[in-house]
Amino acid sequence: LSSRWQKCIQGDDNLQSMLVGTVMRKIKSRTWKKQRYFKLQDDCMTIWYKSKKPSWKQFSVGDVEAIREGHQSEVLLSIADEFPADRCFTLVFRGRRGNLDLVAESAEEAQSWIRGMKKLIENLENMGEREKLDQWIGDWFKKADKNNDGRMNFKEVQDLLKMMNVDMNEHHAHRLFTMADKSQSGTLEDDEFVLFYKMLTQREDVLRVFQEYSVDGQKLSQSDLEDFLREEQLEGGDIEQHTKQLIECYEPSETAKLLNAMTFDGFLMYLGSTEGSIFNPQRRGVFQDMSQPLCHYFISSSHNTYLMEDQLRGQSSIEGYIRALSRGCRCVEVDCWDGANGEPIVYHGHTFTSKILFKDVVNTVGNYAFKVSEYPVILSIENHCSVEQQRVMAQHLNHILGNKLLKSTLDGKAPIGLPSPEDLKGKILLKAKKIGGLEESFNGMVEDSMTGEVSDEDEAAEIDEDNLHRESVLYVFISLTFSSLIFLPPQRSKQRLSKELSDYVVYCKSVHFSSFKHSRIHSKFYEVASFTESKARKHLREAGPEFVHHNSRQLTRVYPSGFRTDSSNFNPQEMWNTGCQIVALNFQTAGEGMDLNDGLFSQNGNCGYVLKPSFMTEAEKGFDPETPQKHDHYQPVVLTIQVISGQQLPKVNIKEDSIVDPLVRVEIHGVPMDQAKQETRYIENNGFNPVWYDTLRFTIHTPELAMVRFVVEDYDKTSKNDFVGQFTLPLSCMQQGYRHIHLLSKDGTSIPPSSLFVHIRITELE
Repeated sequence: LSSRWQKCIQGDDNLQSMLVGTVMRKIKSRTWKKQRYFKLQDDCMTIWYKSKKPSWKQFSVGDVEAIREGHQSEVLLSIADEFPADRCFTLVFRGRRGNLDLVAESAEEAQSWIRGMKKLIENLENMGEREKLDQWIGDWFKKADKNNDGRMNFKEVQDLLKMMNVDMNEHHAHRLFTMADKSQSGTLEDDEFVLFYKMLTQREDVLRVFQEYSVDGQKLSQSDLEDFLREEQLEGGDIEQHTKQLIECYEPSETAKLLNAMTFDGFLMYLGSTEGSIFNPQRRGVFQDMSQPLCHYFISSSHNTYLMEDQLRGQSSIEGYIRALSRGCRCVEVDCWDGANGEPIVYHGHTFTSKILFKDVVNTVGNYAFKVSEYPVILSIENHCSVEQQRVMAQHLNHILGNKLLKSTLDGKAPIGLPSPEDLKGKILLKAKKIGGLEESFNGMVEDSMTGEVSDEDEAAEIDEDNLHRESVLYVFISLTFSSLIFLPPQRSKQRLSKELSDYVVYCKSVHFSSFKHSRIHSKFYEVASFTESKARKHLREAGPEFVHHNSRQLTRVYPSGFRTDSSNFNPQEMWNTGCQIVALNFQTAGEGMDLNDGLFSQNGNCGYVLKPSFMTEAEKGFDPETPQKHDHYQPVVLTIQVISGQQLPKVNIKEDSIVDPLVRVEIHGVPMDQAKQETRYIENNGFNPVWYDTLRFTIHTPELAMVRFVVEDYDKTSKNDFVGQFTLPLSCMQQGYRHIHLLSKDGTSIPPSSLFVHIRITELE
């Protein structure tokens, strides 16, 4: 154990108790409640748990994203009458892995695990680069030491190499083993294994760069490091001061620190750190102007937020809202229908998806809306309820959300434009149909009657279109399943609205879209049109500049086609190219669409709002994504990426002797002229330390909108390549020079220590 963990454990009763182990109930449903023995392992990184069967299951502390206390999951809410909240807690895992709901034998035991887990996670987050490396080495040792005797024989080393994606001939492996076996015992222990690992992971690619800038070939003096930062990393500002900070932060040798120098180990630590990564750390926090109108921002948005799976038979769950909001999503969808006992319900209408209560959704949104971002959340309401249940919806919204719910304009006066995310901090906005307009509520034009009717002209188009798709798909589904059943989809009719619910719609009134010409003359800034992806695509192809102009004045929502019953996603980039703000994706579905969404919103504090380029917000600019070279500030760039090497790529094939044949594909997503992809060669049988030195070049005409996606795949000449890892970021957030790209899994979670080493140059096109 490192000194950090030893200090962490000493005197901590919670961790001591976790090391001894505890019996707790694992809960899966109201009827599935089984006792399991949970124990923290001596590495303070792994939790093992066991049932009556002899086998143990385990998970890493690093896999846990959050701990929720009390009845804060659907499963624990369902057994709230049986087990008190102070004995219950939920472990939430990264990515799309299911939660672990637990009930301790006493409130004290529950608190012991909650506090202990929080401390372990905090320690893990504060780990230095050197400690992380030690941790990985320790993990590999444990995996390879099959007989748990604390040492490793040559057979165990050979098995380890296969686990690590290394295809090495026996002679070479034995040579490294013998060199590391300083005690000549025929086994590797502690420091000997560390030496073996270091020889195995020797970074010739980084050594080459180090020696190019090191005057004596042994260390980088302060002057050498300054040259490297200036000439290769293209850093500006106070380079002398930054050099001193890097040496202080990453250099492990105290002797080198006294000489104001950096050894190769320190250089490797720096290049593997956040500062040495491809993503510019200065763009991680909120750095954009947040005081512009809402329509000037791209807004992270979720479609059918309540669904955890597909659109026909999937489970509806409040967990969908928790997960979306925890990822920085700022616009969630609530599909409301009349329920039993006068309580509105949320589910995907006309399908077999399960149902949840509207008030539970509102409660969840209230609890989680501002945990990761203080900027406004938009509740996109798809309202199918009777007037009576709409009144219940309004009561729940008011009672549960209180002051968080925006009930009137910010200053109580008739507004002339949309407020900004800054103005609306901590507020939840309703996007729904509304009786009349915003101005009428200030000049006494709205009738005092408790209901109003939405005319065909005003009726929100998305409900009709989505229902028609859904109903036709369901009709086919039911016809195939129950051939004798005759299914008649419900007919469309005008809808009556409750005034109470309508009054809570302030800056986001859902309206039917007629044409851009009609909108330019008649539409109000607070009106929001919604389009299916196919309708949006038609408009952007036929009238791109008009679409951009429309989106400079008001909000637009785009959502996936009703035919995507598998909850797949479209590519959001083409919608962003025309300035559509609310591009709603199925957050529960991993893949290219969500990679791009995560990539775009990973900047600006992951707050869910990203400022559009100025040529898209100034109405008179007339930007056309089809012909970007025609806009005033047109400045294309050339992006040159040298893909140098990969490090410890994960295995994708579970067969023990299968080794990855990796290739790297770089994709540019942007305006149509910029859409491009190029690949490196594939390297046969080496997922551990493949080396390419392949150079890829792209001309990018609208760099302000370009996203760059790095994808690693396992080459297969007979079938589709297997996905290994990816990383996506805006071109504007890229750091130049020698950089590491820390790869993410299919569902967007990190997979350390897997990375790519690249060299980046961005130059203006002559």
